[in-house]
Amino acid sequence: MIIRIVKLNIKPSEIKNFKDIFNLNKNKILGFKGCIDVNLLQEKRNESIFFTYSKWESLNSIEDYRNSDIFKSIWSSVKPFFNEKAQAWSLDQINHIQKP
Repeated sequence: MIIRIVKLNIKPSEIKNFKDIFNLNKNKILGFKGCIDVNLLQEKRNESIFFTYSKWESLNSIEDYRNSDIFKSIWSSVKPFFNEKAQAWSLDQINHIQKP
């Protein structure tokens, strides 16, 4: 399993539009082959900073998604909202500790 974290800095005037587009498309993302989970997180001290946190079966699943029409459509809709270039990380989960 791969965890994908993408940091997005959104123009304050576009925050509502960004959230709306995410909410309209989250089920399409989750329904994409290889996607296990997808979440949108917002920084508490700077409401312009968002992170997408998703879990994927493999790096190939992420690449298939990034090359899909679904991704291209969503990305072209939200890219004009960015204050700066998005940053992305693909991570292996080494440990998962949870309270019993």
